[in-house]
Formats: sequence, structure tokens, C-alpha cells
Amino acid sequence: MDKKRVSQEITHYCYLDSPLGALLLAGCSHGLRLISFPEGSQTRQPLPDWQKDTEKFGLAKEQLSAYFSGEIKVFTAPIILQGTSFQKQVWAALQTIPFGQTASYGDIANIIGNPGAARAVGGANNANPIPIIIPCHRIIGSDQSLTGFGGGLVAKQTLLAHEAKFAKNVQIELPLGAN
Repeated sequence: MDKKRVSQEITHYCYLDSPLGALLLAGCSHGLRLISFPEGSQTRQPLPDWQKDTEKFGLAKEQLSAYFSGEIKVFTAPIILQGTSFQKQVWAALQTIPFGQTASYGDIANIIGNPGAARAVGGANNANPIPIIIPCHRIIGSDQSLTGFGGGLVAKQTLLAHEAKFAKNVQIELPLGAN
């Protein structure tokens, strides 16, 4: 993601305590544009021209907290997605994966009507600026293995285990072994 472009569109940020650590939420007066995990390859830090505002993104913070406590499974907070038309198509398809379920890159490629685009789907998944709300963590390998995740595989495993617990009301064992 082009940091110069993002910094001009993001004006405010805050943090939300979560089971994964402090999530960075950032955006503008029109909505949330970014969620960043505290660890992982896609971790972001606020830029100097962003203003810290603990009152911003109230609905997103409320819904994320409700998600982590198992009270909601679908988000309605205003978000702003900026990307290519292909990326937006992939991100829309990610939102069709039901809470507590998973899909592969190939599944998403089929959903968008482009079965040969599994690798490109992976790139779009990696570019998702609003994980959790746009549930890129629900993408696993076609062999059911965990695949890369911008917040790190432990965060991905934690999110999948959380959803499995509240979707079926049971704990499951995921590939990394810890629940």
C-alpha cells in the first residue's frame, strides 16, 4: 500500500484493546480505512500527520469488541475500501464466507468467476486494509493448512478458533496446536 497515498486519506487513529493486542484503527471522518495488528508482516504505525482521537470510529470499536465477545458475527460499521476493481471484487467475496467457516484462494477465484486467479486472489487478500471486518483470516490453503496472514499465523489461528467456538459453541484444534 502506498504510504504517501494512505497518509493523505487517513486523518485520525485510535487503538482498540483486543485478545490479539492493541489494534490500530485509522481512517477519516467518512469511515474506517485501516485496521492493523500489533504484530505481523502488515503491521502499521500511525504517521506523524495522523491525529490520535479516542472518540473516532465508535461504531467500529463497539462492533469489534462485540465480535471478540461473541455477540456479533457481521459488521455494519462504515468502512472505506480503496483498491483496484479486482481487489474490491475479492474483498466483497471474502465477506460472503460465513462466520466460523473457511475458504481457499481457489474458492474465492471461483466465486468471482475467475477460476485461474487463485494467486491473484492471494495478492488481493494480502492487500486487505481492514482485516477482521473484511475476513481475510478465513482463507486457508486448499489442503486445509493455515496460509500467510498479515497479522501473523498466531493471530489468524486465534481468530479462526474464536469463530469456531462461537459458531458451533465448541473448541476446535487448529494446525498450530494451541487453542
